[in-house]
Amino acid sequence: MYSGKHLIQPSDFTIEEINDILSLAKHIIQNPKAYADVCKGMVLASLFYEPSTRTKFSFDTAMLRLGGQVIGFSDPTTSSTAKGETVADSAKTVSKYADIIVVRHPKEGTAKLMSKFADCPVINAGDGGHQHPTQTLTDLLTIVNYKKEIKNLKVGVCGDLKFGRTIHSLVTCLSRFENIEFVFISPEELKMPGYVKEEIEPLGIKYTETDNLEQAMKDGLDILYMSRVQRERFISEEEYLRLKDFFILTKEKMALAKKDMIVMHPLPRVNEIATEVDSDPRAVYFEQVRFGMYVRMALIMTLLGIKDVQ
Repeated sequence: MYSGKHLIQPSDFTIEEINDILSLAKHIIQNPKAYADVCKGMVLASLFYEPSTRTKFSFDTAMLRLGGQVIGFSDPTTSSTAKGETVADSAKTVSKYADIIVVRHPKEGTAKLMSKFADCPVINAGDGGHQHPTQTLTDLLTIVNYKKEIKNLKVGVCGDLKFGRTIHSLVTCLSRFENIEFVFISPEELKMPGYVKEEIEPLGIKYTETDNLEQAMKDGLDILYMSRVQRERFISEEEYLRLKDFFILTKEKMALAKKDMIVMHPLPRVNEIATEVDSDPRAVYFEQVRFGMYVRMALIMTLLGIKDVQ
């Protein structure tokens, strides 16, 4: 059913398929030793054309914990890309060595292009400002852990909504679940792109837009999803410096929120969440990192067609 599929954007999976992956991830969390050899003899190619800490380490660790091996690079200047090799040729070549490919690239559409030429499943680990589907799976597993189910939630997404690929993926995916409402919190210059709003509007999703974080928190958010202003997406350094500290979540602001609201963040953070918030039990962003490893273990197994051992 799943074997041989690619994951380029969250819509590549049905809600049922997503729930299957989340269920498998929960089984792995409960008994990780049972999955220690399920990918023995298999190889994951980790192709990172732009910097990453969490996503790369998460995928590499996921495959190693499943008993598989990892090849690849985190600096494209050490690959044949530096010699002018095309993405298509790289995909064809690497898929002769590996059973599954994970790719991150600064240019939108690269993962999709690679999936057309590879002879094995391709996972998009982030393409420019477009999509980041495995972060979305991470976010969904986090939500399920703290909220028990993905429905009847008021979700505030705050910060760089224009370039935030993690937010674009999360919003479009969450819109497919029952009774989800959004509050888009950003400065005017970093508002949610029209194409994202056009995608969710036919689904009857309710959303509001504001630049007032404090008021949004007072209005009863169930989830506050913070994001950094992404310096690497700006052409103008001056514009970045003007907007980078537009929102800073502090202890005082947390006092305005519901007692069971959770704060999520794809990380890395810069200044948008004060370190004093880390000790608040509602701050779950470092646990979110751990869930990312488990959900990627589940995803690798799923795309390789490996059945649950439980």
